[in-house]
Amino acid sequence: MLNTSDTLEILIEEFSKLPQIGRKTAQRLAMYITRQPREDVEKFSKALLDTKDRIRFCRICCNITEDEVCRICNSELRTGSVICVVEEPQDVFAIEKTNEFRGKYHVLHGIISPLDGIGPNDIRIRELLLRLDGSNGAVVEEIILALNPTVEGETTILYLSRLVKPLEIKISRIARGIPIGSDLEFADEVTLAKALEGRVTI
Repeated sequence: MLNTSDTLEILIEEFSKLPQIGRKTAQRLAMYITRQPREDVEKFSKALLDTKDRIRFCRICCNITEDEVCRICNSELRTGSVICVVEEPQDVFAIEKTNEFRGKYHVLHGIISPLDGIGPNDIRIRELLLRLDGSNGAVVEEIILALNPTVEGETTILYLSRLVKPLEIKISRIARGIPIGSDLEFADEVTLAKALEGRVTI
């Protein structure tokens, strides 16, 4: 197939690299860009570059932030005694939409997956353990494991529970309200709220 524009083809290829974006969707997005005013495209490209340049990880919870410490960790309205452990930053967004959780978070940036070559040292488990020793002033009373209900998620939950149990900190997991094989970021607010309410101790 002959393409009519090398420039447009490059843009389509770049859009195709995005998760869950196939070739047809990439073509639609690229064509949409061609129809937009130049100032809107410049604003879009600036937003992309600003995101790449400014976003970093919170030194406490490893969530995304523009500052050294994120707004949730800095908030006096949040308790540091309960930490909700999630797989990715988008899981924090999903739980925050429920308006049910008043603790703080820890983002692992992945889960243990031996088949993919991802072990405990490849995700932010060490940073979590450092938060639990009480040296930062906050006494942690409960860890909520809110990982995706997959085989890898279950493996990570089992590994974390074995590490945390000797510290005599309560360990719970969100209740089974989320279908097996689905992702937290796609769950609706009611399902997530009920899952948090019905969490069980491990």
